[in-house]
Order: sequence, then C-alpha cells, then structure tokens
Amino acid sequence: MPDVLLLALLLAAVAIGWWLGRRERRGTSATGTSPTLARDYFVGLNYLLNDQQDRAIETFIGALEVNSDTIETHIALGNLFRSRGEADRAVKVHQNLLARPTLSGDQGDRVQLELSRDFLHLGLLDRAERLLQGLVKDAQNDELRRSAKRLLVDLLEREGEWQAALDVALPSLVRQDEDIRRAAAHWLCELADQERHSASPVLARRHLKQALSTDGRCVRANLLLADMALDTGQYRQAIRLLSRIPEQDKAFVPTMLEPLSHAYRLLDDETGLIQHLESLLEKTPYTSVIILLAETLRRHHGDANAALELVARQLNREPSLGAVDYLMRLYRQDTATQDERIDLLQHHTGTLLKALPRHRCRRCGFSGEQLHWQCPRCRSWGTTKPITGIEGE
Repeated sequence: MPDVLLLALLLAAVAIGWWLGRRERRGTSATGTSPTLARDYFVGLNYLLNDQQDRAIETFIGALEVNSDTIETHIALGNLFRSRGEADRAVKVHQNLLARPTLSGDQGDRVQLELSRDFLHLGLLDRAERLLQGLVKDAQNDELRRSAKRLLVDLLEREGEWQAALDVALPSLVRQDEDIRRAAAHWLCELADQERHSASPVLARRHLKQALSTDGRCVRANLLLADMALDTGQYRQAIRLLSRIPEQDKAFVPTMLEPLSHAYRLLDDETGLIQHLESLLEKTPYTSVIILLAETLRRHHGDANAALELVARQLNREPSLGAVDYLMRLYRQDTATQDERIDLLQHHTGTLLKALPRHRCRRCGFSGEQLHWQCPRCRSWGTTKPITGIEGE
C-alpha cells in the first residue's frame, strides 16, 4: 500500500508541475493565481519528501485545479483514499468532481463509476445501485458499461438477489466472462434450491437444466437433480445423474458418494454398487472411494479379507493417511486379541485426520470441514473442492 500511495502522490506532483509549466508558457502568471499554485506545489513536495503523506495529499488536492487535463489525477487521488480504507474521503473527492460543469459525458460516467465503488465500500448499497443502474442504462462507453454491470452484479449477488443478478449478467457478461458464467449457474442453483423447498419442483428442475446449459461443468446442478430424483423414488435416474459428475469434475467424486450409495441401498443392489465403485476407483483412486468399496465388500462377503486386500493394494498405488487409518481399524476388527500398538497408532492417525480440513478453495486457499459452493473468503463460486493427496483424498 505505501508504494501505491507514493505513486499516486508522485502522479499528483507531476500533474501539478506540468500544469504550472503550461500556465507559465501561456503567460498566466500575471493573473496572480500562479504564485499561489506554485507555493502549494512546493509545500506539497516538502510534505512528500518528509514522509508526511496525508498532508501532502491534502495540499495537492487543494492545489490541483479541476479541468479536463487534471481529471484523471483527481480520480486517482480519490481511489487512493478508498484503497486506504478512507472511502468517506473518496466520496468527497468524487462528488466534488461531479459538481464541476466542465466534465464531459464520459468523464462524468467515469466519476460516477468510482463513486459507486466508494458507496459499496461504505455499505451504502442503495446509493451504489442507483448510480450503477443509471450507468448500465445510459453510459455511452461500452467498456465503462461492462464495468458498471460487473459491479452491479456483484452488489446484487451480495444481497442474494439471484434473479436480478441474472437479468443484468445475461447474455453478454455470461458469454464473455468465465467466472460470471460459473457464478450464474450457481445463482440458478440457488433459485432451484429455494423453489425445491417451497414445493415448486417443476420450476426447480427448469432452473437446474438452465444452470447446466449455462455451465456444463456445474456439478452442483446434477447433485440437486439427483437429490430430487431420490425424493421422488427415481433411484436409477439419480444414479445416472450422479454418474455424470466424474466427467464434469472428478475432484467432486467424494461429494457424490453418499447419495450414490443411498440410491443403490434403496434399490437393494449391493452388487451394482460394488461394480460402480470399482469403475470409479480405476479413474479416481480417492480415499473415500476406497473406504466405501472396502466397507461394501466386507458387508457383502461377511468378512474383512477382501476389504483388507483392497486397501493394502490401493495404499501401494496411492498412499493416504485416511486409508492407513481405515486399514488399522480393519486389523483391529479382524484380530481376536487387542494390540496396544495398533490402538496407539490409530489414536494418532484419527487425531491427525480430525485436525485436517476436508475442502480447500483452489483460488484463495481458504480451507475447512464444510463444502462451500461460494468461498467465504474470496467469494468465488465452485472453486472449493475436496482436498486430495496423502492428507486428503
């Protein structure tokens, strides 16, 4: 942040120095305004050199005339206040700019966009929304209108206004921006979840199918469709929907295992579950797949031999702390006598596993036990996934 501050202050100093030189060339020093400007300029430089950055900012703002040549510098100084957490001061700078009749249409729109960012930082969402709605409707500059749309979408998302966010983002932003396309699919899932719990399954399914057409890799949509199929007794349909998930994103295979095993249990098809899990294991040798298959084999055969053989073989293929912990549990259950050494080892592996997070955001690194479809830290959609590796899946 100090580097950004210094850069902005140097920008202001350069702008004022340039403006002073320009006035001198035009012979305006005789008007009596140039000496004051020059004095403020050198006072500001003195503050800057003495590391009194706040006083330098105030001096430069006071010295810098607002006109078409200096508008960008004023905007930069306002943005500097906001980046330092002083959005209220940024509002004053940007509102002062808007009051100037000399602004062009594009400049006025630019200042309104920055002012809406100030309001967002201050939590004044209604005022930010009014400005952004006006820019989306009336701004002539295409790039500025897209920026206003993105900010408005972000605001509506924060408020949980999923349909309103979709109305703004569709179709242009969804087509152009991969992050917004992925987010839009999750907004549709949010709407479907609300409709599902308000007894509107037809609307919920429609929104989930729209989510998949918006983003074909939206795992959440297939999980919700599978849950709805389970609720209505369509167990084979649920299995078909869940079977699509490894092709969408194999990292989410652990997330689909519970509803998958539930569907097979309801069908009383343990053999089908074993075959399905064996197929999954070839493509995704995750710990949760290994453990579920081993437990199903143990129950199916009535002993732990097949389970022990499977886990030992998979550990040679892909080491995993969770699989080691499960293997020791099998040994304890399979032996007639207690072995304190195995008990101690499993106590430690169990403690380690409880302390480890299960999911991590692939964008910002936020981790935790729960799967969040929207990361609580960086607010990205669909980037939090089960952790893989020795300490994970």
